[in-house]
Amino acid sequence: MDRNLLRTELLRDEGLRLTAYRDSLGFSTIGVGHLLGSMLNREHPRMSEITHQEAMALLEADIREAEDTLVEWLGEIFVLSLDEGDPKDQVRYRALVNMCFNLGNKVQQFRNTAAFLQKRDWRTAADNMLLSRWALQVGDRAKRIAHMVETGETA
Repeated sequence: MDRNLLRTELLRDEGLRLTAYRDSLGFSTIGVGHLLGSMLNREHPRMSEITHQEAMALLEADIREAEDTLVEWLGEIFVLSLDEGDPKDQVRYRALVNMCFNLGNKVQQFRNTAAFLQKRDWRTAADNMLLSRWALQVGDRAKRIAHMVETGETA
């Protein structure tokens, strides 16, 4: 997988903020969509503001966590087949890591999508993603991810 391209896509989708802010659900967030929690911890003011280097370190850790979440969701053998597969499957892998980055463990609720992905029924999996509340909440991001899953082409 092209990690540089994934970083670029996540920066586009999440943005980069070096000062803590509340996301659309009211959670404290910093960096590239790094969740701090439901309330800012005022005992650690360092986490209310970070450097670019710290934001990139958090991003790398969060990408690894998203990859672990993807394995938990779809299974290691399937995920490895995407990551080491043809270029279209690597695009799909990147899209699914992006989705897991955004949803965290809530991606486990996408049981039907998981079944279609494991059957490599890309179109139905993508359609199923777009029928979710998540797709309504994140809009264009969901459309890009679904397109990447369906076609294996970068969006």
